[in-house]
Amino acid sequence: MRRLSGADRLQRSNDPPLLILTSLAEGAKHGHALAKDIEAFSGVALGPGALYGAITRLEERGLIEPLPSDDRRRPYQITAAGVSALADALAEMRRLVDVGAVRLGQVSALRPGLS
Repeated sequence: MRRLSGADRLQRSNDPPLLILTSLAEGAKHGHALAKDIEAFSGVALGPGALYGAITRLEERGLIEPLPSDDRRRPYQITAAGVSALADALAEMRRLVDVGAVRLGQVSALRPGLS
């Protein structure tokens, strides 16, 4: 995984499982296509170890599953449990963004309980 400077680290999430689930939410992909898509939408270049290690963990947790393949590339798709986990993670991130924006004075309170 490409190392980011301190400022860049605060600008984007670089969690491989989250990035993989986000990519697969668009449709099934094999490893190389995942890496290219992730770099395109997030600017994060996952190395093979980080990518395939995260794929293995996501598959073990039932969040993604492999599809049949006619060649050596194995495509993966997100499962219903993966969709739910991604939705939960995004909702948690949205709450953090909302609180941070309010506390920085960028927006007034958007939802009850934000301060």
